[in-house]
Amino acid sequence: MFKNYLKIAWRGLIKDKVFTLLNTVGISVAFGAAILLSMAGFFDLSYDKFHDNADRLYKVYWAGQTPKGPVANVSHAAPLMDAIKADVPTVEKATRHLEQETIVSHGEKEINMDAIWVDADFFNMFTFPSIKGKMENPLEQQSDVVITEATSEKLFGKEEAVGKTVQILIDGEDRPFTVSTVVANPPEQSNLDFEIAVRFEKEASYLNNQNSWGDRYHDIFVQLAANANPKEFEKATRSLVDLNFQERIENAKRDGAEANADGRYFKLDLLPLTDMNFAKFTTGDAEVSRSTAYLVLCVAFLILFIACVNFINMSVARSGQRLKEIGMRKTLGAKRKQLFFQFWSESLFIFLFSTGIGMVLSLLLIDEFKTIFNTDVSFDLIVSPTTVLLFLTAVLLITLIVGGYPALLLSRLGTIQSLKGKVELSGKNRVRDTLMVIQFGIAILLITGTLVLRSQLDFMRNKDLGFNKEQVISFPLDGKKNSYDALDLLRDELAGSPDILKISGADNNLGYGRDGSVSKSMFGFEYKNRVINTNYLTVDYDYVETLDLELVAGRSFNRNFASDRSGVVINEAMAKEFGEKDPLTAYISFSDSLRFPVIGVVKDYHFENLDTTIEPISMMMSRDYDLYYAYVKVSPDNIAKSYDAIEKAWAKIEPNAEFLGSFLDENINRTFRKEEKMTTMITSGSIIAIVLSCIGLFAISLLIVNQRTKEIGVRKVIGASVVNIMFLLTKDFLKLVGISFLIASPIAWWFMKEWLQNYPFKINLSPLFFITAGLSATVIALFTVGGRTLKAAMQNPVKSLRDE
Repeated sequence: MFKNYLKIAWRGLIKDKVFTLLNTVGISVAFGAAILLSMAGFFDLSYDKFHDNADRLYKVYWAGQTPKGPVANVSHAAPLMDAIKADVPTVEKATRHLEQETIVSHGEKEINMDAIWVDADFFNMFTFPSIKGKMENPLEQQSDVVITEATSEKLFGKEEAVGKTVQILIDGEDRPFTVSTVVANPPEQSNLDFEIAVRFEKEASYLNNQNSWGDRYHDIFVQLAANANPKEFEKATRSLVDLNFQERIENAKRDGAEANADGRYFKLDLLPLTDMNFAKFTTGDAEVSRSTAYLVLCVAFLILFIACVNFINMSVARSGQRLKEIGMRKTLGAKRKQLFFQFWSESLFIFLFSTGIGMVLSLLLIDEFKTIFNTDVSFDLIVSPTTVLLFLTAVLLITLIVGGYPALLLSRLGTIQSLKGKVELSGKNRVRDTLMVIQFGIAILLITGTLVLRSQLDFMRNKDLGFNKEQVISFPLDGKKNSYDALDLLRDELAGSPDILKISGADNNLGYGRDGSVSKSMFGFEYKNRVINTNYLTVDYDYVETLDLELVAGRSFNRNFASDRSGVVINEAMAKEFGEKDPLTAYISFSDSLRFPVIGVVKDYHFENLDTTIEPISMMMSRDYDLYYAYVKVSPDNIAKSYDAIEKAWAKIEPNAEFLGSFLDENINRTFRKEEKMTTMITSGSIIAIVLSCIGLFAISLLIVNQRTKEIGVRKVIGASVVNIMFLLTKDFLKLVGISFLIASPIAWWFMKEWLQNYPFKINLSPLFFITAGLSATVIALFTVGGRTLKAAMQNPVKSLRDE
């Protein structure tokens, strides 16, 4: 019986080629796009879930009260981890975590690598499977290191890595370590990426900081007991907070800070590891938002929904052409159940066939998808027995609902009315119109989102950041030479080039360089009986001039003034913190006897991402701290030539260090990767949604024009013009688009308004965005139905009446 249904369904679909083709194309494209977008969404949601104990792993953060409100951060002092393990019995394991680049050498090979400095428990907490060497506690000895497969290949090729000695550059000195274990490369969904892992006690600054509670420079992760409640962690750490952060708490009270809801001025709390990729601390507490991933999944669902709406609308609109077929089948004894399964089998056939094509499309396009959307998705995320079963179940349910409604509608028709071919399906137009309103509402919503997201992205790209980003090249000072000596050698090498205008250095980059590293240093100090917190930046001479920072008071660092090494240049935000009429009278106090006077003030510039406000920053010159990045300002006339000259000069200075130079505007653009990815996906979703809507609209207009052929002929005979006929056939469609606009615009406004709240620097949400989206949908709808309606309006009425 089912075979017979499929055979008849196939004949029916072949007979109506236009209907079949439009539905197949629409559903195939929708399924292909939905599969790819779903993979991207699930990829983002799967970060750090591969660890065996992922549900028991947490990142420790602190939150403190200040006169300006609560602040929070994840950087901690070296002794805190041991204090937590001693005071909180539910903490089974803990590790400090510091990520730094370092030079690892073996024989003649010297390679700059991403190193993590961790404690012995690290590999017992996180799941990075051992391939060779120690399977348990691979960092048991402080002389042990753990490397990844990729690192083993770089250093040793095909030779056995375990047991071999490598040299790691620590504080300017090569120190020997033994490879104890080779682990699998960290998955793409890991926030803890590394090439080599070293014991934390071997980190350069550890000995100086191991008992210091003032310097915060690393992360802490803990693993709780199986049945432990993470909400109890904050209460369990109150005694150690009161003991070790007493001075900070007293300063907060003295400066007028308000206590939090629990009456506390400082607390330690936990952030689940699986939330780490989605967390921000802008409001003084951990804010977790998966909105980007959910938005991508929502776009995938909406695209699939539009394709399903198309199918329902076309099936219902096409019902008028099948009335005599239904009547004849009923006359020959067909029952309602048989008719239902007949029409549903047609839907099943189209859906299964289209789903197969959609899967093939996703397989063919996945490489292009990964390139365009800058993602590392793979089918491994969705190819599992559970996922496949859920997918097939979803397809059957969609088919049952989407194909079942038209099938049920057609199977309920009466025999005599069907044979007459004049029956009106009660409420079919209302259902069709409602679905079209929803369909175009979704399209308008996505168009509006695209316009707003692109405008915000362009705004951030083109915003004046307060520094020269077009002519400045930055690159990491990777190598064995002292960073200051390397910078001086670079100046000497490039001194004869007229296209090299200025050279300087700093301990942090602006934006994300090619090395992908970013850091932040902060400290607090006493100034006139109150605490001031500031970002700290170590710089070299000519930093202000290289970046074209605007001086608003005083001067920048000058080689003619030896005292400048004990001076500080601040920004306007820092000047406000001092509260002095003349900021050049202020100073930064490291102790009662050590004060650095302010020698200059620069106009506020964006040294962090544009999703944060401009914070206070203090620039100092101190050879006690290394420089990590060089900045070179070049002439705009020979940019490519200048870049090559810098690369060659650096190769002479550090022949074993890779040159990772990039212009600052490239660095800044990399900070918008999240926004760019979301914008690209919403834009792609909008295009697909519009195309699918147009397919459905075209098919419905085609069927409606065919049904009204005689009416058109009669109207032309009695004097109706082409314009009158065009208006008659298009007004109903345009009316539906107008209703869609009125419904979708307020929803789009609310969503976009909420999204823009994430940015302190943002565009104005102009009504023009919504009007443009509505007009775009109207024009697209008009062009979609216009061709067919124009052809019908210009047709010879005699032919129309004769054909009818």
